[in-house]
Amino acid sequence: QVQLVESGGGLVQPGGPLRLSCAASGRTFSLYNVGWFRQAPGKEREMVAAIRWSRESTYYVDTVKGRFTISRDNAKDTVYLQMNSLKPEDTAVYYCAADRVRFTGANYAYWGQGTQVTVSS
Repeated sequence: QVQLVESGGGLVQPGGPLRLSCAASGRTFSLYNVGWFRQAPGKEREMVAAIRWSRESTYYVDTVKGRFTISRDNAKDTVYLQMNSLKPEDTAVYYCAADRVRFTGANYAYWGQGTQVTVSS
């Protein structure tokens, strides 16, 4: 069992930065792939970024490429999502998720409770 807790959400102006954190506890988190997902009101949940347990590869959805960066510190059992040049359309609840096998796709085994990100002036 892996427990995930997101933090770092909030209200930010368009063009501003925000860094989300996903802290894990439980089993060996360093062996898990981690994904960041988001869900805006009235929209389906989408994967935003993902990182393999080995950090050998990352994934970004096209709409965030060049603006978002996913990284992990396995010594701290934490994965980060650095979000720059935020746009109003980035407004959503952001979730982190972990899985031993899955990398891209939505069927991750473990999920956090989510953190709200609102981009507005």
